[in-house]
Amino acid sequence: MFRTLLRPASRSGGPRPDPWRLTATMSYSTSKDTMAKKAKKTGKSKNDPAAAADDAVSEVDAALSGQNSRARQLQADEKDRSLDVGPNGRPLFTSTPTLSQLSRKDTCSYFKLKMEELNNVLPEGLPLGMVKEFEDAMQSAVIIRQSFLDLRDNFRRIVDPPLDSVSSKGTRAQKQIVLDGPVSCGKSITLAMLVQWAREEGWLVLYVPRGREWTHGGFFYKNPQTGLWDTPVQAENILKDFLKYNESHLKQLSCQILDPIPLGEGAGVGWMRDGTDSMAMPEGSTLYDLVNSGIRHTHAAVGVVVRLRKELSLVKNIPMLIAIDQYNNWFTFSEYEEPVTVRSTRPIHAKELSTVKAFRSMRHDDMMVGAFSHSTAVGKLRQDLPDVPVDARVNLSRYTLDEAAAVCHYYLRQRLIRREAFTENNWKKVYYLSNGNGAEMRWLVPLMRADS
Repeated sequence: MFRTLLRPASRSGGPRPDPWRLTATMSYSTSKDTMAKKAKKTGKSKNDPAAAADDAVSEVDAALSGQNSRARQLQADEKDRSLDVGPNGRPLFTSTPTLSQLSRKDTCSYFKLKMEELNNVLPEGLPLGMVKEFEDAMQSAVIIRQSFLDLRDNFRRIVDPPLDSVSSKGTRAQKQIVLDGPVSCGKSITLAMLVQWAREEGWLVLYVPRGREWTHGGFFYKNPQTGLWDTPVQAENILKDFLKYNESHLKQLSCQILDPIPLGEGAGVGWMRDGTDSMAMPEGSTLYDLVNSGIRHTHAAVGVVVRLRKELSLVKNIPMLIAIDQYNNWFTFSEYEEPVTVRSTRPIHAKELSTVKAFRSMRHDDMMVGAFSHSTAVGKLRQDLPDVPVDARVNLSRYTLDEAAAVCHYYLRQRLIRREAFTENNWKKVYYLSNGNGAEMRWLVPLMRADS
């Protein structure tokens, strides 16, 4: 058995908070000259550690005070609907109540979300980009883009084909899609919105917001029966996440495969002491029973995940969707290494992991969406990916000029931009400077200055 090396907490800046938990994580800095001036006023040297510490605390306190003041102003702004104005006098926020009812007329407007409801419908976690957007804007709202409506309508046509074939405009619905595109073009947020829509429609959705975690961390060992590498810790987490929202659906779906589930090595406990190598599923078991058995018995976790993938293909009572973010991590090497000699190791590819191999392929008849995430820095992948149909890739673009106009008006509304500095010329400068990159635009807009 091999254990992955745990990196010291100091290298990652301490324990990382849950990706979906909104926290005030702002970075503050001050120049040396400013610190020297403050030290001079207080009679302390700029090289005095105590003075530097005091100045740093003062800067943080001032920044937090500014954030608190902005939050109070935004709370008061909620009562003034005259501020909710977008480009060309259009409403900044859509009045459409659900993602299902959104139409083309709602594009380039914002859809407000309630964090409690969002955390309930996406208990596995939110994309980090979405969390950062909510934190900086101090508002849980997303811009409605045509790319999301096209993706939603694609899967809607699969489940509920239009009666009039002419209405589909000759487009063929795709069951397997890979969302690709430049950095910070909104792939992860689009996928999360699709999952929210599908679940609100009553679908069974297996959502993986952090596909990279399937290939990093925990225990790993080679299963002599399959020749693949099993990761029981990840398998248990996969099952727990799947159960969070889908419990009611799973209790109503019967298992179609009743073959014994192979047992493997448990997380940190080795093989079964009595030599048992399989676990029977009683007749009449539900998918809830199957998933729960993998959570309760660490030796069965990987086998249950592999069996679950086969069972999901047999679900016909309700629409079923598999949605994988950071999908590109499944086409490169994992964190794990296999010893080859006393002094050398071989990196283990993601396709050699039992869980990844069970879910990676798109060559089937099930609905599946994978989103590439460039934040995980796995490098550029070739165009023709194994196990992925050639026509599956859909490229999302960065913000268009119309979308950028709506975004900048929204940031003005949320007081990220000073009103006296906001002009069409200035926000267009930000758009062209960032090339439509959403994260860069959000970083640049507070730097707007009034024209002299």
